[in-house]
Amino acid sequence: MILLSDQHIDISIVIPMLNEEESIPELYERICRMAVVVGEVEIIFVDDGSSDRSAVLVQLLHQEDARVKLIQFRKNYGKAAALAAGFHKASGDFVFTMDADLQDDPDEIPALLNKLKEGYDLVSGWKRVRRDPWTKRFVSKIYNRFTSLFSGLNLHDFNCGLKGYRREVVKSFNIYGELHRYLPVIAHRNGFRVTEIPVKHHARKFGRTKYGIARFSRGAFDLLTITFLTKYKKRPLHLFGTWGLLSTLFGVVILVVLAVQKILFNAHLSRRPLLFLGLLMVIVGVQFFSIGLLGEMITEARAESDTYQIKSLVGWE
Repeated sequence: MILLSDQHIDISIVIPMLNEEESIPELYERICRMAVVVGEVEIIFVDDGSSDRSAVLVQLLHQEDARVKLIQFRKNYGKAAALAAGFHKASGDFVFTMDADLQDDPDEIPALLNKLKEGYDLVSGWKRVRRDPWTKRFVSKIYNRFTSLFSGLNLHDFNCGLKGYRREVVKSFNIYGELHRYLPVIAHRNGFRVTEIPVKHHARKFGRTKYGIARFSRGAFDLLTITFLTKYKKRPLHLFGTWGLLSTLFGVVILVVLAVQKILFNAHLSRRPLLFLGLLMVIVGVQFFSIGLLGEMITEARAESDTYQIKSLVGWE
C-alpha cells in the first residue's frame, strides 16, 4: 500500500467523474507514472452521482494508495459543483483539473506546472488538435470566439478540462450552475494572470459524452452572469443606471413629441401606439434586466451553502 508521507503536498489533481468506471484504472495508472516527476500529489476523484461502479473502484484504489481520495455526491449536481467540492478539499500548492474520460492527458501536467512557476496564476489547456466530431469542434470554435470578444480575455479554448491553478486562485472561486466554463474569465477579472498552452487531446475511449448542445445556450447566459458579478456586483447602479437613463430619455422624447402634437395640432393620442411605447420605456424598460440580474446576485450569495450534498468522503479523517 502506498501511504502519504508527512511531506507537504505539492500538487492536487481534481477529477470530476460521472459513470466512468471503464476509464478509472487506466487514468490512475497514467497519473501515477506522471507523478514520479512532479513531487507529492493527492488525487481527488469527485463522483457526481454515478450509477455505475465508479465510486467503488476509487474506494478500492484508496485502499492500495492513500494518495487517492473520493468525494461522493448523493446525486448528480453538475461539473461546477464537483469542481467546487474538489477545490474546497484540495491542499496542494498547485491544483490541476482534468476529465475522467481519458481525453485529457496527465503527461501534460508537468508542462502546465512549469508555466505556473513562470509566474502565471492559471494555465488553461488548449486542445489545438481536437479528437471530437466536426459539429462539436465547429460550435466550440464559435463559442470560444464569442467568449474572447465578450470577456476581453484572448484564449483559444476556454472549456478545456485540463487546467492548472495556484492554490489561492481556486480558493477564491465560488462557482455554481454552469460557471465552470468561465473559470479563466473569473480569474482574469479578479486580477490573476491567465494564459494557455497547447495540450494533447485524445479520442474518447469508453462511453459517450455527458454534454449536449444545450450547454452552449446556458453558457451564454452564464457569461452575462459573470460579467455582472465581476464588474457590477459592488456597483449595480452603474449598470442599471445607464440602461435606466437611456430607456427613460427615449421614453421622455416620445412623450414630449406626442405632447407637442397634442398642444399645437390637437392630435388624438388615445389610439397612438407611440404613447404606450413611451410609457413602457419610462416605467418598465430597465426592470426586465434588473429582475434577472438581481436574482443572480441572490443566487450567488447563497451558492456556497446549498450547491451540493456530500454522501461520503474517503481519504480525509
